[in-house]
Amino acid sequence: MARSNSYEVPGAKDAMNKFKMEVANEVGVNLKQGYNGDLTSKQAGTVGGNMVKKLIQQAESQMSK
Repeated sequence: MARSNSYEVPGAKDAMNKFKMEVANEVGVNLKQGYNGDLTSKQAGTVGGNMVKKLIQQAESQMSK
């Protein structure tokens, strides 16, 4: 059984990390490469929530084409 947090597509992990850094920058959360255990739950949730929001917007845009 595959782990749920594994990446099946080569390069997906790097792309998601780049996307996470871009979103964090947009919302004003200071992420650094590697460990970010000093973030508050609110900061981490803001980054993750905005990532999901952008992915949903992208999927909706592709479906309407």
